[in-house]
Amino acid sequence: QVQLVESGGGLVQAGDSLALSCGASGRTFDNYGVGWFRQAPGKEREFVAALSWNGYSTRYVDSVQGRFTISKNNANDTVYLRMNSLKPEDTAVYYCAAVAGIFTTTPARYTFWGQGTQVTVSA
Repeated sequence: QVQLVESGGGLVQAGDSLALSCGASGRTFDNYGVGWFRQAPGKEREFVAALSWNGYSTRYVDSVQGRFTISKNNANDTVYLRMNSLKPEDTAVYYCAAVAGIFTTTPARYTFWGQGTQVTVSA
């Protein structure tokens, strides 16, 4: 069983940056594809970014391309989402997720989820 814990959310102003972290307990991220998703009030959970299990491939939703970066530090077994030039429309609860051995942007294919961290961007 993999337990994921996100951290790093907060209240920032438009144009600011934040870095979210996702740590795993119970197992390492080795051989796991990882993704970040977000859910704003009254909206469906949406894909934000994904990193392949081998770290070689990334994918982003168009709205964050060029502003957000997903990465993984194998030394401390942590996945990051660096968010720059934040906009009010980025306000949401952000979730990290993991799935063994595949690279996908589909939430339903992820096996393990964190509890989420709130990101609020004021205008």
